[in-house]
Amino acid sequence: MGATLLIMAAGMGSRYGGNKQVDGLGPNGEILMEYSIYDAIRAGFDQVVFVIKPGMEKMLAEICGDRVSKKIRVDYAFQDFSSVPSFYHIPEERTKPFGTIHAVLVAKDLIHQPFAVINADDYYGTSAFSTIYPKLQELKAEGEATIVGYELRNTVSKNGTVTRGICSVENGNLSGVVETFKIQQMPNGEIRDLADGEPGVLLNPVAPVSMNFWGFTPWIFGQMETYFENFLKGLKPEDIKAECLLPSFVDQMMKEGKLTVPMLTTDAVWFGVTYKEDKPTVQADLRKLHESGVYPASLHE
Repeated sequence: MGATLLIMAAGMGSRYGGNKQVDGLGPNGEILMEYSIYDAIRAGFDQVVFVIKPGMEKMLAEICGDRVSKKIRVDYAFQDFSSVPSFYHIPEERTKPFGTIHAVLVAKDLIHQPFAVINADDYYGTSAFSTIYPKLQELKAEGEATIVGYELRNTVSKNGTVTRGICSVENGNLSGVVETFKIQQMPNGEIRDLADGEPGVLLNPVAPVSMNFWGFTPWIFGQMETYFENFLKGLKPEDIKAECLLPSFVDQMMKEGKLTVPMLTTDAVWFGVTYKEDKPTVQADLRKLHESGVYPASLHE
């Protein structure tokens, strides 16, 4: 049995100020998702599905897709309003996509085996993929998923607030995940939730968090469709930026006893670009990984 890597690359990147998904950050202009694909292929994945905005396919194929298609099956799925259930009237003012549940659902007809879900603009680390791949092969066909968790302190930015799903774990399984929207690393090193303003709530720096590195079986699509429809039915006309999010979905499924989610841990180091100011640090970290032999001199060879 193989496995599919679903890469969510349709986000607008508003805080970053540009299209960070296709910004060349590696020493040879590699984009972050190229590292994820490289690590996924090494781990055993045999398909990658890019979830993108309409109009991005040609650009992404030229930057990445055509090259990696020589080593792994490549498919494209498009996240736009055409895939939203017909009963929902989309407000004219809405421009923002409907979030990560919607992103996964647009790829459902392309995926027929266990699959992992990641963000395009995160670096997850080699061992994270080698950890999740065998677990995907072991998942029960129904009622089970998995997640790779990271320590909160390794996922914050010094340049602004970030959103993280803070996880609770019991007996090795995820027991809860709370989407926390304004996490800030303070000048003194503390990490605080500033949702209600400063001084905010002090957070445990080693708390496990979700970086949207999930593992599912195709059974999950039916559950997601129901959840997404209920989400849309509950929206008010003025909710033009509301998103339907994976962590919230998983949390509800677990609370209803419909899903068990073993928590996987990894020694991988995460990093990513939320703000333009993050870019130099990420570029330096990638250069070190190439120089140390984790990756070849170029991923474009």
